[in-house]
Amino acid sequence: MKAVAYFESLAIDDPRALQDVELPEPVPGPRDLLVEVRAISVNPVDTKVRRNTQPEGGQPKVLGWDVAGVVVGVGSEVSLFKVGDEVFYAGSIARAGGNGERHLVDERIVGRKPQTLSFAEAAALPLTAITAWELLFERLQLVEGQGAGQQLLIVGAAGGVGSIMLQLARQLTEVSVIATASRPETQAWARELGAHQVIDHSQPLHAELQRAGFASVSHVASLTQTDQHFDQLVDALTPQGRLALIDDPAQPLDVMKLKRKSLSLHWELMFTRSLFETPDMIEQHHLLQRVSQLVDQGVLRTTLGEHFGTINAANLRRAHALLESGKAKGKIVLEGF
Repeated sequence: MKAVAYFESLAIDDPRALQDVELPEPVPGPRDLLVEVRAISVNPVDTKVRRNTQPEGGQPKVLGWDVAGVVVGVGSEVSLFKVGDEVFYAGSIARAGGNGERHLVDERIVGRKPQTLSFAEAAALPLTAITAWELLFERLQLVEGQGAGQQLLIVGAAGGVGSIMLQLARQLTEVSVIATASRPETQAWARELGAHQVIDHSQPLHAELQRAGFASVSHVASLTQTDQHFDQLVDALTPQGRLALIDDPAQPLDVMKLKRKSLSLHWELMFTRSLFETPDMIEQHHLLQRVSQLVDQGVLRTTLGEHFGTINAANLRRAHALLESGKAKGKIVLEGF
């Protein structure tokens, strides 16, 4: 089958950084779905793995952790799906990625594709929806239908995770949602997705929050550059507030600074359940089923930002380059082979 892979970690401007390859057909295990890949999207994790993880034994490594496609085969113990079902999912970082014509995935982390979305529109959602949902409702412990009088500051709100988090927070809770974005086009995007207020994270956050009418915030979702903003986020949080992050800070965080206010710190990695095959792994299936329903009900919308054409090495190198520039808005999607 056709796929896109890499054989060594290289800068994205090197044509060998991602290559078109032919790979053997995958064979499903007991709980696996064999999915015909129709569309994929690209996430920062793709670029991080490509830069930092050398393939073992000279074997090609396939990236890609956002897929929308059709089930074409099932393992012996599969019970949630059947051949012909349209699905979407983010997969497991411990297994080969979805940048190939066919892909294996455990059914417990798969949801039914929203009926109202194309494959490309659906592929933009799984990884970021799972990340945003787990961060909001499991790490920060916001409660659906509640949150009046509380505030959520989303740092880096115009990216993939922020784009779905804005919608979830605005549509499913009563919190005041404050987004940060530094460019006119990303600020407009954040407002369009439901932010009550948008502030500029390239400016001092305290002054920006005051300008927006907030003396402090009860919850912070830091999606990018946490080490650069850490001291300001601690200052901005109310006593007993919650700080959650998803990025990889370049500098160590001094957690002692959280003590005086009794602040709590939470990490979110949406691959944790599949990586450790936790007893509640199937919660990601339920989560994606709910997201699919909310999309079909018109509550949530796709976060597709740009369509980069067919799935091939040249287009994926372009997508990686844009993500590494830090200028992407929404999700980058590729479709078909």
